[in-house]
Amino acid sequence: MQIWAHLKTITRHRALVRRYCFRLGLYKQGLLHDLSKYSPVEFWRGAKYYQGFRSPNDEERRQNGVSLAWLHHKGRNRHHFEYWIDYCIDADGRVQMGGCKMPLRYVAEMFCDRIAACRIYLGEKYTQSDPYDYYIRSQKHILIHPETGALIGKMLLVLKEEGEDAAIANVRAMLRGEK
Repeated sequence: MQIWAHLKTITRHRALVRRYCFRLGLYKQGLLHDLSKYSPVEFWRGAKYYQGFRSPNDEERRQNGVSLAWLHHKGRNRHHFEYWIDYCIDADGRVQMGGCKMPLRYVAEMFCDRIAACRIYLGEKYTQSDPYDYYIRSQKHILIHPETGALIGKMLLVLKEEGEDAAIANVRAMLRGEK
């Protein structure tokens, strides 16, 4: 069990997300980001399945067929699009499972989270295109509202093409209603 390594990883991740959220003016979200990772159900599983180069939830899922830590985490953290999956009623009145549109401030926090996660897990190999590339690879198999998906894709594309400062400025402008 990798207790100290896991504690260090989640604490470093939270610190990075906090820094990015503060740059966006999302102070409360920066302070509260991922606090559930310290809860027993998430923390102890994270320490048990810790690998250091990817989320321990992936290993828990691989070994057990489900990640109880992830199910707990996504249900308590609104910056994950999975939090917003629900039954949707289409124009014809049919009900099906789908992604609901996320409020902009949580999409902005998701943007911060994706950058921080890539930085933590990739270390010195990180490039500003990694969060966008990861998102594009995952698009085929996720339930995300089309507008939310387009928005996070746009945010991450600016990061990839113009760099971190430009991407932060772009998201700040969106939050202020300027874009």
